[in-house]
Amino acid sequence: MTFTAVTVVVVLLLAAFSFRYAWWRPAVHDRHPRILMYHMIRQRLPGGRFNKLRVAPDRFEQQLRHLTENGWHFAFLSELADLAGTPKTVVLTFDDGYRDNYTAAHPLLAKYGAKATLFLVVDRFDRDWSTTKKAHHDSGELMREEKLSDAELRTMLDSGLWELGAHTLTHALLTDLSDSERRHEVADAKTDIEAHFDTEVNAFAYPFGIYTDEDVATVDQAGYRFAVTTDAGISTDIEVEALRLKRVKISGKEGRLGFVTRLRTGRRGLME
Repeated sequence: MTFTAVTVVVVLLLAAFSFRYAWWRPAVHDRHPRILMYHMIRQRLPGGRFNKLRVAPDRFEQQLRHLTENGWHFAFLSELADLAGTPKTVVLTFDDGYRDNYTAAHPLLAKYGAKATLFLVVDRFDRDWSTTKKAHHDSGELMREEKLSDAELRTMLDSGLWELGAHTLTHALLTDLSDSERRHEVADAKTDIEAHFDTEVNAFAYPFGIYTDEDVATVDQAGYRFAVTTDAGISTDIEVEALRLKRVKISGKEGRLGFVTRLRTGRRGLME
């Protein structure tokens, strides 16, 4: 290979690396809390459609170790207002209510002195909510994933390592609902969880990360203090963005470099 050809290859590789990791993107100051988004802590499935949502337990432990060794402090989402401006605050969030949050994530939280906010779907059993957004996602992959039992959730809450937020009653696509249906999904999820688990719920996660101004208003009227989106990034004004908080997406298909890049800037690649 000629010198020119080698140069071209190197340039192309550097360009691909820059596109994938956007290393040049400015870091967000660590006084702004990082809200990390997880779903499952389990091994990927061969050919699984939703493997981005599956973070392997050893990878999750690696991430917790990185956070603790680099001086990050864990907080519940409900504590954000009291921690405004506190350097190196990280909030771990889990969506939906998968059983591996108890069997795999819970022991690791205890090991590293971490804690997490779990956004729970109330009616989570035998429900394939992926088809709510895309009808052709009808393989039942998410429906077959084991979900948390009420007894497991109570154990998690009693440990002091978890708090509960709401993720609607049925993981509904809010933009497809009437006003009354939307209020039912949003408000009744809060009251149901509070009554059933004798706990305060003041945080909400928009299903699929899809929401409108009307949805935000409904969340506000239902009495939630915070709401998280799937918009990639790091919110820099918690008070202003309280009901539209960005999150750092943690993918089961990425390694340490992807995690560190996301933690630094809120995103990984150029197009995200």
